[in-house]
Amino acid sequence: MKDTYVLKKSAVKRRWLLIDAQGKTLGRLASRIAFILKGKHRPDYTYNLDNGDYVVVINAEKVKLTGKKLTDKFYHYHTGYAGGIKEVSYGTLMQKKPAFVIERAVKGMLSHGVLGREHLSKLKVYAGPSHPHSANKPEPIEV
Repeated sequence: MKDTYVLKKSAVKRRWLLIDAQGKTLGRLASRIAFILKGKHRPDYTYNLDNGDYVVVINAEKVKLTGKKLTDKFYHYHTGYAGGIKEVSYGTLMQKKPAFVIERAVKGMLSHGVLGREHLSKLKVYAGPSHPHSANKPEPIEV
């Protein structure tokens, strides 16, 4: 009988991956990024361990939202004061903070606990085509 292999945190080898978001649909892009951050693309995937790769997303300002989501979809938040519920359309968010739109979509697809926050910390999103992670030599991948 063979023993079951269990991945240890010290044995995790992480890569840096580069994704160009230009012309990609937001939801499809976010689900693929979440899949990579969790490590589900690896043969040694372990559900209770953070063994995903780092993901650098560039050109976040050029991501597509299908249909009328730019005008009809809203981001809701609360200021903490009584009656302080606010909403901002995704069209406004895409102009002001395009990186936030991708981060928010990916965050919703990750688990909502300690492990999900660890996964999210490996996501780096930039509005333009340049990024400060060139020293890590991210490998470009097609999504």
